[in-house]
Amino acid sequence: MADEHDPKAGPGAPPPTAPPGDGESAGQRLERFLGTPTRDLDDWFWLWQGDHPFPLRRRPGLLGRLIAGVKRLLRPVVRLATAELWDRQRVFNLILIERLIEESRHRAQLEQHLRAVHRDHQAAIEAHARRLEELDVRVADGLRDVLGHNDALFARVDQKLDLYRREARRLHGRLGALVAAQEQAAAPPAAVSEVLTEQAYGALEHRCRGSREEIRRRLRVYVPYLEERAPVLDLGCGRGEALELLAEHGIAARGVDASGEMVARCREHGLTAVQGDLFDHLAGEPEESLGGVVSFHVVEHLQPAERARLVHLAWRALRPGGVLILETPSPLSLVAGARNFWADPTHLRPVHPASLEVLMREAGFEPIHRLDLQPFPASDRLPEIELDDLPGEQRALADGVNRLRDALDDLLYGNRDFALVGHKP
Repeated sequence: MADEHDPKAGPGAPPPTAPPGDGESAGQRLERFLGTPTRDLDDWFWLWQGDHPFPLRRRPGLLGRLIAGVKRLLRPVVRLATAELWDRQRVFNLILIERLIEESRHRAQLEQHLRAVHRDHQAAIEAHARRLEELDVRVADGLRDVLGHNDALFARVDQKLDLYRREARRLHGRLGALVAAQEQAAAPPAAVSEVLTEQAYGALEHRCRGSREEIRRRLRVYVPYLEERAPVLDLGCGRGEALELLAEHGIAARGVDASGEMVARCREHGLTAVQGDLFDHLAGEPEESLGGVVSFHVVEHLQPAERARLVHLAWRALRPGGVLILETPSPLSLVAGARNFWADPTHLRPVHPASLEVLMREAGFEPIHRLDLQPFPASDRLPEIELDDLPGEQRALADGVNRLRDALDDLLYGNRDFALVGHKP
């Protein structure tokens, strides 16, 4: 067996470890094996591969020197006698250390791989945890949105039901009163017709004019004109949107309407309104007692002489510095004046802003300015040709078409309403 292996390099061993470096001698490296031996496999592989002998340790004194000398003399003899056994033990130790080194390196690689896998798994777990948290947040937000929408929907349904209940109670009460009066022959047949007319007009106004919230939004434009001008009288106050808006801004206002149904709705909202004739009520106001007179979508229901009378009575009731505001559908828009206007069968004729301005100016209002209101949305208007993508020779033609389109669009659409604001000097 001794002849099969190089005693200086173990069989199948990895490349010999490098000799001591960084100024370390073999003797210094051997110090690692004295006392408590090192646990480093590379050191042991270096020791057995190089077959490095341990230095003889000498005790002090003459006897120590004598023993050391004997050991030096006997070491070669013992080494020669045990050479074959020594080589086999050395080869075995080298193979064992080599395997231990390989296992140690494999274990280090495995631990490194496990750490990498652990990091990857930990990162994946954290990523999944974040996704789960995001999903939890989204689910919670979604549930809140659904519950919020449900709450809003139920609140809206409750409002509608409450409105219908009040309407039913009102109609039931009026019907009972009419039946009782009819039984005593105290109510003329016209009373029933009046109730039906008011009911039909209330439904028509709700459909054509829009919801209370929509009307309040449109009327906000007038608040700056009426600040510091209380009290304000609303002629034809309808459901009371203007009165409610002015009250929210601290402007005292009251209304008058020919419809008892409309007046009842105003009072349900805590607003001051009376049923009566607009002209009689305005004529009964003390002279120069009002800061503002407003009338929204009323003058189109009047004859020309009635419009002139309304303007003159408003002049009489307003104090100096007061304002008269009249809003009506705009005949400057063909769609508004020729189509939308006639959806209300109680409209008599469109009122041109020029003719209404003449009435107000002759009554003494100065200055007078016009507000163009409620423009048609872009989706309802005529389309415009995009010029950016057209070649030069076509761009001029398309620009001319767009100019024609603008003029036609203003004629057809423009603004649905206008208002004149007249100031009493």
